[in-house]
Amino acid sequence: MSKVDEFEELRPLLFSIAYRILGSVGEAEDAVQETWLRFDGSATRPTSTKAFLSATVTRIAIDVLRSARVRREEYTGPWFPEPLLADPYQDPARAAELADSVSMAALLLLERLSPLERSVFVLREVFGFGFDEVAEAVGRSESACRQLLVRARRHMRAGRPRFAANRQERQELATRFFDALRDGDVLGLQELLAADVSMVGDGGGKAPQLARAVIGAENVARLLASVLPRMASVDITFEPHEINSQPGAIFRDRDGRVLHILALDVLDGRIQTIRSVINPEKLGHLGPVADAWAIDREVKEAGRQRR
Repeated sequence: MSKVDEFEELRPLLFSIAYRILGSVGEAEDAVQETWLRFDGSATRPTSTKAFLSATVTRIAIDVLRSARVRREEYTGPWFPEPLLADPYQDPARAAELADSVSMAALLLLERLSPLERSVFVLREVFGFGFDEVAEAVGRSESACRQLLVRARRHMRAGRPRFAANRQERQELATRFFDALRDGDVLGLQELLAADVSMVGDGGGKAPQLARAVIGAENVARLLASVLPRMASVDITFEPHEINSQPGAIFRDRDGRVLHILALDVLDGRIQTIRSVINPEKLGHLGPVADAWAIDREVKEAGRQRR
């Protein structure tokens, strides 16, 4: 195989590694591109192209993450990962680990880890790399990597729910949720929400967003049921779509441009968290992005005219 063919065959894996380390589609794509440049510029062919490229993209992602953490500390409001509609890498033998590790909830848990802990966890727990490969990728001894993994597992276990819904249960619950949302059915929404459900938005200061998290089933249900008719009055529509391997939806303006996404976190038969990403800088990879500020003004004007 040519270098190009080898690289393209491994590109989905490289992106999936980088995205889980970085939580950013754009930064992951840049890390993959930089990996190609280093591979293409190398005068020798590695014994294992997969090991070489995986190690290279991991090291690049670690460096990017270290600088990104400073920006995230200065971020306006809650920071969420860039939404991913479909993971390009598939491995039937590790399907459960891959799906679980790319969820919004899991990626936010990974944010608690150091860059090295995060990288070791992703390579070992998610993709099943051997400790020798992990050690080579992060530039630490196998013994050090085992210790990093122990700490990473401890942090991840502490933040994970004890019981998670299976895929079919999640989808059935999501279908009922979005049906109730379309109908503006407050009681129907409320019975699908956990008592302590939270609804949180990520606008990054670049789009209208909730001033703070909305907590409680009744509060969230009433907010959702009141907001959707106002959005529908200015031709905002939504389509259910899997977001980061979890139920969700994409909201679009009348011209089909992406306004924001909703991602649902399901636990024990109820929706535990509803996350909205409306920051336009995190939506560009999904297609043309709507002007959220203009839509917000239009919604408010439509509300005044109805009074």
